[in-house]
Amino acid sequence: MISTVRTTSDNKDFGDLVIQLDAYLRILDGEDHAFYAQFNKSNLLKNALVCYENDLAVGIGAYKEYDSETVEIKRMYTLPEYRGKGIAKAIVTELELWAKEEGYQFAILETGYLQKDAIGLYQKLGYEIIDNFGQYIGVENSVCMKKSLN
Repeated sequence: MISTVRTTSDNKDFGDLVIQLDAYLRILDGEDHAFYAQFNKSNLLKNALVCYENDLAVGIGAYKEYDSETVEIKRMYTLPEYRGKGIAKAIVTELELWAKEEGYQFAILETGYLQKDAIGLYQKLGYEIIDNFGQYIGVENSVCMKKSLN
């Protein structure tokens, strides 16, 4: 059984999976990892989510405020052996619901162009590719996306 728990970045299970996420991204991003890592600090996130299968933490996600009507989805990760089971979809859906409850109207995110599965998932969930925003402007490896939460 899959369940999600709303928490903060202080949650131990969240922190343990962040360590695995960062190791995965270090390999995927290669020489660009230091650039991306500076924008992916996971401490002080008030809106973090841990997804469990039974009692095992198998996925995480979070968001932070980008502006008064927009959140940025961050720190999405599912353990490799649990991918393809709808965990990332459950996390994104719950993060969107939480953001709507807090009055936000849009969600944006950034992912790497090599992360084809992530891009496909986000598109299935209604995200559209947009011009790169903020610190990702001019970064060729970044794909930025946006969705209305209404």
